[in-house]
Amino acid sequence: MRLAAVDVVTPVLRAEQLYRFYRAGAEETLALRGVSLSVDAGETVAVTGPSGSGKSTLLACLSGIDEPDGGFVHLGTERMSHRPEMERAALRGRRIGVLLQAGNLMPHLTVAQNIELVQRLVGRRERPTPGEILDAVGLADRMRARPGQLSGGEATRAGLAVALANAPSVLLADEPTGELDDATEAAILDLLRRRAEAGCAVLVVSHSGAVAGWADRVLHLRDGAFETAESGAP
Repeated sequence: MRLAAVDVVTPVLRAEQLYRFYRAGAEETLALRGVSLSVDAGETVAVTGPSGSGKSTLLACLSGIDEPDGGFVHLGTERMSHRPEMERAALRGRRIGVLLQAGNLMPHLTVAQNIELVQRLVGRRERPTPGEILDAVGLADRMRARPGQLSGGEATRAGLAVALANAPSVLLADEPTGELDDATEAAILDLLRRRAEAGCAVLVVSHSGAVAGWADRVLHLRDGAFETAESGAP
C-alpha cells in the first residue's frame, strides 16, 4: 500500500537548544539554558518574562547580533549561527528585520535616508521604496524629519520602517511599545499584525500585557529557560 505524501513546512525561524554564558572574572552567568523555539510564516509570537530572564539575549542570538555558546539558529533551511560575523550580518540584512529599543535610527539622517542606508548596505534587489514603507507605517509626511524631531510613537514607527526596509521574512522586536501610551501601543501592534498577515514571521520581546494578548503564542522565559507556552489572540 502506498502512503500519501505529507507536506512538511519548514519554520521561517527555528532555534535549537540555545545556551549563552557570560563570564566576569570568576563569576559565570548562564543567560540561556537550552532554549528552543520556532516561528512560522504569518505567525506572531510574544516572549515575556521578568528583567534578567534572558529575553534580550535570546533576541540577539536569534538575529545573529550575538552568537550562542551552544545550539543553532536557522532561517528556513539556512543556518545563521556559528558562522563568521560578516556572513551573519549579510544573512540578517537579507532575511531579518530587527527593531531595537534604541539604535535603529542614525540621528544625523532623515527618516527616508535611514531606510535608504539600510537598503544600500544589502545591495540592489526587489523591495519597497522608502516612500512606500513610510506610507505603510503612517509616516509619509515625515520623510524629511530627523529622529530628534519625532515623537516617541513616530520614532518607534520610523524604527519599524527601517526594520522593514529590505522586506524581511522575519521581524524581531525588542520592547517596541515600552515607552508608548495605550493608543500608540495599539497602533504599533496593528502594524506588526499586518506584517504577519503579509507572511512575515514576527517575534516580540516585551513586558507588556497588551503584547501578550495580541500574540498568537506566548512563551514565558525565566532564568534563561521557557516555562510554558500559551495561546494568545486568535
